[in-house]
Amino acid sequence: QGPLLRARLLRLAEQDHLFLFTCHHIVFDGWSQGVFNRELATLYEACSHQRPDPLPPLAVQYADFTLWQRQWLDSGALERGLAYWRQQLADSPAQLALPTDRPRPALQTFQAALHRQTVSAEHGQALRQLSQRHQASLFMTLLAAFAVLLQRHSGQDDLVIGSPIANRQDSQLEHLLGFFVNSLALRVQPQATAPFTELLEQVRATT
Repeated sequence: QGPLLRARLLRLAEQDHLFLFTCHHIVFDGWSQGVFNRELATLYEACSHQRPDPLPPLAVQYADFTLWQRQWLDSGALERGLAYWRQQLADSPAQLALPTDRPRPALQTFQAALHRQTVSAEHGQALRQLSQRHQASLFMTLLAAFAVLLQRHSGQDDLVIGSPIANRQDSQLEHLLGFFVNSLALRVQPQATAPFTELLEQVRATT
């Protein structure tokens, strides 16, 4: 139910304004936010100097993406995808048995917190080098390390870790506003006695 996006410009003083933009997630994702901010700044700069719109016309529109998705699903991709996920997630654990300081509530609240941890430049470089040696991305290496952490705390050697993906496989989609993001359930099976490089290879294959 609309409006799905709202924009307001508040004039605080002659040379002081505040732009408010509220957008429903279905309109665009986090990637789109960056595109929107860049295009808004470019258009504002051009407008303030009375120049024409400098943005090039889009090669494709979001409607083209939706049509491609429909055609892809109609080609049998839906059945193949469902078969893959049924096999991939068969007999997967229902929950993560982390030790907690209180019982789980009968009804999940989904309340969460955000904790930030800074990785030193030295450690960051070492992680990138490890990734390169094993033809993995930094994301894969960190996901494998996160799985090891969860395995040590929970004792579980079978984990399902959710991760958002940009879902913009075609370079033409990189400049579009829209909701492309998808969430994947990545199954990881760390073994306490196996070397980390074996787990990294498994994670690389899965991702």
